[in-house]
Amino acid sequence: MKENMKNEKEEAILRELGKIKKEAINSSGEKYYNISTVQVKSLAQKFKLPGREIEILALQNNIIPERYHRNLGAIGPSEQVKLLQSKVVIIGAGGLGGTVLELLARMGIGELIIADKDIIGDSNLNRQILSTETNLGQSKTEVAVKRIKEINSSIEIVGHSVFINSDNVEKIIEGAEVVVDALDNLPSRFVLQKACRDLKIPLVHGAIAGFNGQLTAIFPEDKGLELIYGSNKNLPEHGSEAELGAPTVIPALIASLEAQEVIKILLKRGKLFRNRLLYLDIEDGTVEILNL
Repeated sequence: MKENMKNEKEEAILRELGKIKKEAINSSGEKYYNISTVQVKSLAQKFKLPGREIEILALQNNIIPERYHRNLGAIGPSEQVKLLQSKVVIIGAGGLGGTVLELLARMGIGELIIADKDIIGDSNLNRQILSTETNLGQSKTEVAVKRIKEINSSIEIVGHSVFINSDNVEKIIEGAEVVVDALDNLPSRFVLQKACRDLKIPLVHGAIAGFNGQLTAIFPEDKGLELIYGSNKNLPEHGSEAELGAPTVIPALIASLEAQEVIKILLKRGKLFRNRLLYLDIEDGTVEILNL
């Protein structure tokens, strides 16, 4: 009975899509059919479905949601569907996490979870994309959720206003296909890595300090952070970022690389920075790839 109702609803949506789709021409001169963001929102409201369900059905029937048109070519329509069906968790909503969150929302990751208990302060304004003079003192998580809803209302965004610990982290990340480490302290990074290992979820790690940044992808069976920081016993609360600062450019650069690593993991394509550490010094203009 439920399956019949689902099929009937899909058929009704397809009829609507057939009526409203428009013919367009891409930069290669090829014709394609598209649907606007306004039309997606209208159909989602009419059929009481998340916008991403409308977009998935459109893509599966060669109708391109125009918001993702410029993704295509680099990825295919079926890969865009995969992204819309994916769930990613980002731990930390600061210089790294806020930018990763926004990039993945614009890319069309269907379900995003963000966790951070911090509030926005003056010292965040130099580099954190979520921070503005008008939201000083507000919860980073609440600001993140509001911003993502404004950017891409088709996807689901959930915020947890907490600092992770060994008691709450598994509940936050369970069901994710990838987790992003956008933290700024070493003990929490190891707590997150252990939870990802236990739940068998790949972890994308990024860190910054001064004009330096690093990135790696850690799968459950990998050693990971131990090979970078040593033992997780007697770790300092913060790494060298506390001394070298966090100037504007480097968080955006590492966050972009983290977002791309997430996309590669989800789509199972490209060469990951797994068992390898990408280390950048943008002041000296050097790039190193170290085998772990």
